[in-house]
Amino acid sequence: MRIATWNINSITVRVDRLLAWLERSGTDVLCLQELKCDEAAFPAERLREAGYEAAVNADGRWNGVAVLSRVGLEEVESGLRGGPEFDGKAEPRAVGATCGGVRVWSVYVPNGREVGHPHFAYKLRWLAALRDTVAGDAAGARPFAVLGDFNVAPADEDVHDITQFEGATHVTDVERAALAALRETGLSDVVPRPLKYEHPYTYWDYRQLCFPKNRGMRIDLVYGNGAFAGAVKDAYVDREERKGKGASDHAPVVVDLDPS
Repeated sequence: MRIATWNINSITVRVDRLLAWLERSGTDVLCLQELKCDEAAFPAERLREAGYEAAVNADGRWNGVAVLSRVGLEEVESGLRGGPEFDGKAEPRAVGATCGGVRVWSVYVPNGREVGHPHFAYKLRWLAALRDTVAGDAAGARPFAVLGDFNVAPADEDVHDITQFEGATHVTDVERAALAALRETGLSDVVPRPLKYEHPYTYWDYRQLCFPKNRGMRIDLVYGNGAFAGAVKDAYVDREERKGKGASDHAPVVVDLDPS
């Protein structure tokens, strides 16, 4: 089974690239983030024609997540249990589903904006709610993973130049502690370093030639429980999909499983 995660940065803009990538990659289950559309505008019919069911949590603003599957889609759950609100709204940043016997959550962690901003405090509350939501599945015997754009670089080597992030979000001790608390539920990072590249980044800003210069960050992660991690046969960042006109600023992260 091939499972992937991808911040697509607008599914309506990139639906043709998405369909081409699904066919080319042979992905069975895909967790998507930053859909930037509401559920009515989600291209469910085009995906269905390609053989994929979809569980969607979206409202048409800047967020939105989905799980696509061609191996079954059951036990769909939208939103975190007891998840926090921001500006009086529960944002569509999480959706869970069971696909071919593997339980997954697609998550789009809040950016945080800047240290000290109310959105940063919201980010930490959201990560705490994520931990509480997935703790039962993480400790269970069924293969389980949380995949998505975490907006946190787990270690200094996960950014191109840590000195440029002094005092900024994504690299603070408190954010990394929140990731550590999530892992303590029984999860581990199943995408090893290094992969095929010295720095397997997953995100590169559109500005200042960041992608050609490989000035990126590794913020798209796959955290799996013991049953999931034990089934991993390969993992990689598909940097090729970040190339060319109309690409997302994130690359897909792909994990191959042999659940048997």
